[in-house]
Amino acid sequence: MPDLFTGRQFGIQYISKGREYVSVFPKKPDVLQEIFGIQKPIIAMIHLKPMPGSPHYRGESLDKAVDFALKDIDAYLAGGVDGLIVENGWDLPFSKPDDIGMETVAGMTYVTKAISEYSGLPIGINVLANGALASLAVAKATGAAFIRCNQWVNAYVANEGFIEGASAKALRYRSQIRGEEIRIFADVHVKHGSHAIVGDRSVAEQTRDAIFFDADVLIATGNRTGDATDVKEVHAIKDNTELNVITGSGLSDETAEEILTHADGSIVGSWLKQDGCWWNPVDPARVKRLMDVVDKLRR
Repeated sequence: MPDLFTGRQFGIQYISKGREYVSVFPKKPDVLQEIFGIQKPIIAMIHLKPMPGSPHYRGESLDKAVDFALKDIDAYLAGGVDGLIVENGWDLPFSKPDDIGMETVAGMTYVTKAISEYSGLPIGINVLANGALASLAVAKATGAAFIRCNQWVNAYVANEGFIEGASAKALRYRSQIRGEEIRIFADVHVKHGSHAIVGDRSVAEQTRDAIFFDADVLIATGNRTGDATDVKEVHAIKDNTELNVITGSGLSDETAEEILTHADGSIVGSWLKQDGCWWNPVDPARVKRLMDVVDKLRR
């Protein structure tokens, strides 16, 4: 099979940022600018309280989940974050994609719609674990701008078991629901798992895989939630793509300058919560401290 990233006779050739690229797809727009309209966007996490069907849900009204989320959003808005990702963070233990139920999609749609209308910020969806089709369904129903998919291509062994790349099914489903406007933010080397299956393939090669399987934005992460992303990993991805590359974990007021000098933006969750724990409410002082650093970098 010909290499579409180097075989000019098959690919589309273009120049970006002073480098020559040959790709099976035409050059994509600056998706971060398109969605957020600002350099180095900070995308804050909304970790939803347990959704119906999950082990820790006790039958309470979903309005309680909305109220909890809106309190976090007040702190985020006061601090000036640029966007939000809504995630079913309290649905522990997470289901594999085929086991995610309609009740999860329905619950997340209800809460996300309220979040979107209240915040006015660009919204992304991440249904765990690796529920790309469920995320697309929620995004289409709520007008969310993007989804995050932790395993877009290839496979790895996660806490939930063997997880395969979702791209083929997800892009066909996106076409079925006429959701082409929903952008795909894809992890290249996802946290919380073992990569022995693809251990003989470099991050650079896995980056090219994500491009070939039509992701829009690429994500570099640490080993687990809250772990800082290694700048070397950011470069291993950025040096092999002209797509936007953001980080997915470990940003803080102390790491922001170093990381955002190299990355195009960041998803931030744990550090913005009280005591740096993702399950706690958002700490407004931490949000302000981080955004003060980010604002200086943007000048």
